[in-house]
Parts: sequence; C-alpha cells; structure tokens
Amino acid sequence: MAAPLLPQAPVMMAQGVQTNQVTGLVTDKQKEPLIGVTVTLVGTETRAITDADGMFRITVPSKNSATLEFNYIGFASKQVKVNGSRLINVMLEEETNEFTEVVVTGYSSQKKASIIGAIETIRPSELQFGSTRTLSNNLAGKLSGVIGIQRSGEPGYDDSNFWIRGISTFSGSNNPLILIDGVERDLNNVDVAEIESFSILKDASASAMYGVRGANGVIVITTKRGKIGAPQVNFHVEHSISEPTKMPKFMNAPDYMTLLNGLAQQDGVALPFTQLQIDRTRSGYDPDLYPNVNWIDAITKDYSYATRGNLDISGGSDFLRYSIVASYFKESGILEQDKSLIFDNSTNNQQFNLRTNIDMDVTKTTMLRVNIGGYLNRFRKQRCDTDGAFGEAFRTLPFVHPARYSDGAIPVISYRANPWRTVTQQGYDFITSSKIQTLFSVEQDLKMILPGLKAKALFSFDRWNRSRRSRTAKPATVFPATGRDEEGNLIYSQHEAGDESLGNEQGNEYGNTRVYFETDLMYSQRFGKTDIDAMLLYNQQAYDDGSIQDYRKQGIAGRLSATYDNRYVAEFNFGYNGSENFAKGKRFGFFPSFAIGWLLSEEHFMEKLKPIFHKIKFRASIGQAGDDNIGGRRFAYLGTLLTNEQGYIWGTNGQRNYNRDGAKGITEGEIGVDNLTWETVTKSNLGIELGLWNMLDLNFDIFGEKRKNIFMQRSIIPTQTGFVKAPWANFGQVSNHGFEATLNFHKQWNKNLFTSAYGNFTYAKNRVDEKDEPEALKGTHRSATGRSMNELWGLRAERLFTYDDFNADGSLKEGIPSQEGVGAAVLHPGDIKYVDVDEDGVITEADEGFIGGTEDPRIVFGFGGVISYKNVDFNFFFQGTGDMYRVIGNQPYFLPGGGTTTEGNAYSYNINDRWTEDNQDAYAFWPRLTYGPNVNNYRRSTWWKKDMSFLRCKTIEVGYTFPKSWLQNFYVKSCRVFVSGNNLFCLSSFKLWDPELGTNDGLKYPMNRSVMFGLDINF
Repeated sequence: MAAPLLPQAPVMMAQGVQTNQVTGLVTDKQKEPLIGVTVTLVGTETRAITDADGMFRITVPSKNSATLEFNYIGFASKQVKVNGSRLINVMLEEETNEFTEVVVTGYSSQKKASIIGAIETIRPSELQFGSTRTLSNNLAGKLSGVIGIQRSGEPGYDDSNFWIRGISTFSGSNNPLILIDGVERDLNNVDVAEIESFSILKDASASAMYGVRGANGVIVITTKRGKIGAPQVNFHVEHSISEPTKMPKFMNAPDYMTLLNGLAQQDGVALPFTQLQIDRTRSGYDPDLYPNVNWIDAITKDYSYATRGNLDISGGSDFLRYSIVASYFKESGILEQDKSLIFDNSTNNQQFNLRTNIDMDVTKTTMLRVNIGGYLNRFRKQRCDTDGAFGEAFRTLPFVHPARYSDGAIPVISYRANPWRTVTQQGYDFITSSKIQTLFSVEQDLKMILPGLKAKALFSFDRWNRSRRSRTAKPATVFPATGRDEEGNLIYSQHEAGDESLGNEQGNEYGNTRVYFETDLMYSQRFGKTDIDAMLLYNQQAYDDGSIQDYRKQGIAGRLSATYDNRYVAEFNFGYNGSENFAKGKRFGFFPSFAIGWLLSEEHFMEKLKPIFHKIKFRASIGQAGDDNIGGRRFAYLGTLLTNEQGYIWGTNGQRNYNRDGAKGITEGEIGVDNLTWETVTKSNLGIELGLWNMLDLNFDIFGEKRKNIFMQRSIIPTQTGFVKAPWANFGQVSNHGFEATLNFHKQWNKNLFTSAYGNFTYAKNRVDEKDEPEALKGTHRSATGRSMNELWGLRAERLFTYDDFNADGSLKEGIPSQEGVGAAVLHPGDIKYVDVDEDGVITEADEGFIGGTEDPRIVFGFGGVISYKNVDFNFFFQGTGDMYRVIGNQPYFLPGGGTTTEGNAYSYNINDRWTEDNQDAYAFWPRLTYGPNVNNYRRSTWWKKDMSFLRCKTIEVGYTFPKSWLQNFYVKSCRVFVSGNNLFCLSSFKLWDPELGTNDGLKYPMNRSVMFGLDINF
C-alpha cells in the first residue's frame, strides 16, 4: 500500500499568494477507495487524480473561499469547501436517477429519463455465462423483445437464430442490424469482455434513423474505453466440461431383431432372423459376426472441453485514456477420434480476440479516438458433414457389422455407410478466418460558437478473410464378414483398396471489406425548464464481397427531442437514405417517427407518493423504417436476357432451328421491375414504466408492425402472358403484433445481504396479409393468407383406425373416406385415420393444408435471481419458449421396422406405447408398425405435430469473493472464484431429443450441458 499522504506546510501558488497542500481519501458508500476521481479547484485549471488507494493531493490558496469539486463517472459530483483544512475525506454517491444516467441509443446517447422509445439495455456481465463462444446464445430470456432459438450445439456452427419482436417478412432478411461502435459488424465474434454497453432498439422512434437498415430493429454495442486513473487490470479465466443434454435413444440389436421378426410374422413375410442369431447377439457370443452396435455411442465421446480467458487493462490521464482487452477461447467437440492414426482430426475451435481503444484530448475541446480490434479463428473439424454423420448413425442398423473388426479391418456394405469410418477415417478440414476492425474519430466541442454544440467525424475500415485446407484420407474397407475359417480368422472380401497417402486440398481464399464514414452535429442545452437535444448526421458505406458491384448505402438522419420540466417529452426522428439496389431516382426514401412521453411521477402532486412510486412513465411512438435487403435478385429493376443453346423454334408445328453454325439464340429472361423499392414497415408502440419503493421496476409494451412492399415472385400470373419466368414485384404484406414485459427487483437488506430477481416475457405473432394467391384459395385450409409465416403443413389426423371402422371383409364402412390417395393401399386397424377436409369422400393431397403452429417460437421468456451474503453469491437463470411446434418423422425408416433389414434403427422411446392386437389404443404414440414402409403412417400430419415448448435451466452459479484483508499482501484488489452449471436440465413434454434442436428426427449435433470452474482477479 502506498505511504499515507500527510498535510504539507504552506507553499506559494503564485507571487504573493500563500497556499496549502490539501490531501484526502475519496470512497464510495461501502467505504471502498475510488481510483481515478478528478479533484478540481473550482474556478481554476488546477486538478488532481486519486491514486490506487483513493488518495489525492492538491495545492489550494490558503484563503477560506477555496472549493474543491470531485467528479467520477457513475457518481454524483460533489463540491467541498476547504475552509483552511489540510485533510479532507469525501464519500461519493452513485448516480442512479434517470435524469443523470445515460443510455446509448441511435447514433448517440441520451439521458434515460428522456428516452420514450422501446429501448432496453443490459449490463454486459449478465451476458457472460455458459460455455459457448457465441454471444447470440445468451440473449433469449435475458432481454424482452428478443425471440431467439439455438438449433445446434456444434462448435463453430452453434449461433442462435434471433429476431427483435419476431419475424415480419417472408422474402428478405429478418436479422436485426448489429452496430459495434457505430459500425455494422458481426455480433457473434465480439467477446463479452470487450463490451461497455449493450442496447436493443425495438420501435420506430429508436430505429427510424437507420432508414433502409432499421426495419428489423437494431442492436447497439459500444466497446470499453479507458477512464482517468491508475492502470486497472482484470483477469478472468474459466474451464468447462460438457456433455450432451439429450441424445435420441435406439433399441439394441437383439431387441430390434425380435421386433422385426414379430412384424414380419404379422405381415406374412419370412422371418429375417433365427433365434440363434438373436441369442448370440444378445450374449455377445462373437461381436464381429453378431454385432450389437449403438452407432450414436460409436461416433461420439462422452465429454468435451472449453476454456476461456480475458485480460482487460485500462487507465489513463486527463490527456490520454486507453483500454486493451485480449481474449482467448478454445473448445473441443464430442465426435469420436481414432488416436491410432497419424493425423489428429478431432474438433478444435480456437479464437483470439484483441481490441485496443485510445482516447486522446488533442486540445481542451478536441478529442481523437482510435479503435483497433479484430480476431483470429482457427477451426479444425472432421472431414464430414456432422449432421449427415448423425443421420448415418440412425440409418445404419445395429446388427449389420461392427464399427471395426477386431483385426482392424473396416467393414462397409455397398451403397451404405459405416458412420464410424465417416467420422474418424476421412481426414480433416482446417479453416482459418480473421478480421481486422478499425475506427478513427474526431470529436470537437464547439462551445466557443454555441454552448452545447458538438461535431464528430468518424471513419472505419474492416477487412475479413477466410481460407480452408483439407487433408483427405481413404482407408481400405472390406465387405461384412461371412464367418471364420478353421484358424478363427474372419472371412471377408475387399470392398475398396484405399490409399495410404494423406491427400491435400486447398479451398479458395475469400473475404470482404466494409468502409464506413459518418459525420454529425449534436446540440444539447437547457433553456429554463426545457432540455433540447438535437442531432443531424450524414453517413455512407460500401461493402465489397467480390460480387459484381459494391453494396452501397448513403443518407442523412436527424433527431429533435424536447423535455419540459423533467415531465413531458416529445421526440421526432427521421432517416433519409437509400441503396444502390434500386434504380436512379428511386433509391432514397424518407422514414420518420414520432414519440411522446409523460413522467407522471415527476408531477408536483405526486411528491407525497415518491416513497411508493419512484417512477411512472407513459410513452407512445409511431413511425417507419425500411429494409433494402429484399431477397429475390439483385438490381431487379433491370431486365435480363437468356442464351438459348438450341436456337429458335419456328412455325406452327414447333420446328426447331438447331443452328448448325454454333450460334446461340437470345431470349427474354427476367422482367425488370420498374417501380422496385424497399420493404417498408410501420411500427407502433405503447409502453408504461413503473417503479415502486425504489426496488421494483416493471416495464410493459404493446407493439404492432405492418410491413408492405415485400419483394416476391408473382404466382398467379397466367402463362398466356408469355413470361419466361414469373415476374417479381413489391407485393407481399405481413403484420406482426405482440407484447413484452420486464420485471426487476433489487434490495439491499443490510450491509451483508443483497437480493435481486428479474424476469421477462415476449410474445410476437405474425400474419400474412397478402401473398398473391387466387381469390378462390383464400380462406381455405390451403391458403397462406391470414396465417403465420412458415406455418406447419400436413394432413389432419383424427385418431387410429379401430376394428369398428371396418366391415367383416376388411373394407371401410360406409361414410369413412378412403385413403388410397395418400399412399394407403390397404388399411388396417391401428393405421392413422385422416380427416377429409375438403369433404370429397377420399383422402388425397388436396386434404393437406396448414395445420397451425410454427417451428420458430412465438413466446420466449426468462427469469432468474441473485442472492449475495457477505462474501458468498448465488445466482440462477432459467429460459424457456412457448408456442413452438414441429412435425417429426416424414421418412420411411422413421417408424420402427419401416426400413426392414436395409436401413433405419428404431427409437426406444415409448416403443411399448404402440398399437398392437394386445394394445388397441386409438391414441397410442406409435401407430401400427409394419415390416417395410407404411406411407400412410409416416406422412406429415397433426399426428406427428409435437409441442416443442421447453423450460431450460441455463445457469446456476455459486461464487466466493476473498476478503480484502487476505489479498493486501499480494497486490490484488479483489479475487473471486466460482463454479457454475449450464444447461443442467430441460423440462418439456417432448422426450425423444432436445426440443430446441433444428431437426425432425433428432439426428443433429446435440446441445451441451456443462460444469464450469472460473476465477476473476482485479489488480
């Protein structure tokens, strides 16, 4: 610890002016020293900075009128009169009221009290949990308004799909705009340790300024910047051990053989297995000749590992501030590895992140900012399609052959796969990607011209590259063994000779660049009781990915906000910008928004109720935003020509000129869309913010969106019009509506006990209002109009057939529709009975239609809490989804027995809950099973429509912070150790596999649960 600063004898500040040295200690409410507090002698340029122990020393005039002002980010400033004292100790209080707290919004920041748009913020530390590299996996349930779902747990491919307030277009992109330090960048490659603030802009008042980029909402991230004070060093490290949350379980070989024999007997087919084969398989008599292979186990390991480390260094003076954040992440996977090979093809995903931000006060009114960041990712994986390998593990029967014979030979059946060979023997891919991100800005305070006026210019250049190399292997394989010779050796013949050399392939290197420029004027001033906040901005960007032309955008944006007496707020925002994707003269659009707010809690008549209602705010907004990423084809306002390889067709009988000279004909291709324009969405929002007893906060919003001009290919244009391809048009319309709620509770009960709880709920449902369908189709079960986008499709199942549905000769009773039109040649009790939707007396494909529900959730929610007592802290977080469905199966071998002895395993789940002569349950899980495909029973229908809603325990964590007295001798300010469990369990009515996975059969890289150990140290 530094030596104490003692009062000094008077010194001379200037000729004839007697001075004193004043020293002191600056702390917070918990009496912890504050580092980097600025201490200023009021009325002068004399200042000092508190050191690592919170101590300061400053020279002041000895006259009694001297006053010191103490300023520190996040704390209320405080003035103290010296009054001749030479030792002054000061306690600063945190700024928590909304009239001083600043929130990052569109292109700038605003005081929280003046924000009347649907903007939500979260502390970055709340997003750092779990063993995943991908930040998007931690958003759902943490922030209201975010609809998110993670469809795979595979390293490198586990990014979540997420949308702000749901999905509202069926053509272009639904992805939100991600801005990092004001520049469009990727969310999933920024480390949480780099983030200073995280905001989501959800309604038009928050996103209209982004014009043709703002229709899907905006996520605004700022990275860490240095603060005045001694160097701060933070180190974080964690290591996790993971295993799959849930894998589909299949029947073992002898049980499945027995089942197949039973089905063959039922269907009058010769039994495929003898009892001796079954008994020897069950007993493990000879695993080479009578294998019993769990192929999922054969291609996967029990555990995988991940390690993460962050180093954060920051500090600076009143002239120069710096922040340096370095991060490292490494993860392995669960796919199996053959360690006897000369190469390592195990999954290994490593990423290095580095970000350096520097702020320099070039003059008293000019600040220069330089940001340089980026990452390097090195990814090695098995040279196979991972999900394809899981599919092979299901299609390959458990009794056909072992993964590898005991003598080392690798068996393969012709036109079939050995999943273990696919995963372990084919070599590996090594993919390297890197990105450099730069940003330079100059901010100028123009108070000499007009108090409150500032200007800024910003330039950014980003470059991303990716390359791949592959090492290929082709080991020798054999046909399955037919027996053993007299010496006990396996008898088999060669399938493929293989190649002992390790081949090499190189993928083409490719990448992209983004250049961005922005300049703005900002004005903020108070006139009496009125606060004015205004901004005018110009920006442009060019994105080059090697295609025919850069993607370019250009525009201006502005905001005018007025707050009267901290009670009434009004705001106008606009964006006027355009895109190169549209024709000249039609490239720019105007996107306005309006918002109003009322802080009822600040009314004078509410003063007496302040102890109860510390905040009551009403807000409303309406406005427009656009989306130029409209899908379809680029530059669709231009017509195209096609080459006719076979020449022209002449005459009335279709005579063709084959053009023997080799010349090719020219025909009309795509028709240009003369009035091509962007998608436009009109957003409205009503919200209330309620704060009670200074410890409970409730936010509630109702929102609606109406999107039009969705770019789509027309579907009802008559062929007689002569179009070679159906024309495109801005024709589609979709509406989207819902609500969201957030509840936060926090209470410091005493100096030792703190508790908090939080929860949020989001519901969003869309509806297709126009999709170019024939009028006769609209309103029917096959019409997309009036339904949600991506609604599930299939037949409507009533139940399973019973004996009461059939006559004595096996024919259906009168009045029951036949089902030959959907592949049911012969029906039996236990088969699925479908509803004759169009009432024509027969089930055909015309009875297929929309059956309700979507694979993407309409409801996402989350809740959690923190309990801290003395040095121990405990926190938990649960996340769930609702109104999410999936039609499973839809393939012949999905039903046990459907693939006979050719392909397809059998799920062991509920295998006894199937229709049999002994269990004639018309609602059994499995319908009547057959030896071979049963087209009637595996068709897409409501029978296989399953509710995929779930509640997942995302994290449970226990931490311990060492007492400061233990750390003083080690130059450590704080140290915390923790252990956490992530994705520990999942509650769902669906049991076959993890309901969050994006699969209809469970054959996909699974989600992972993990146990993590970590350490946080602050120097």
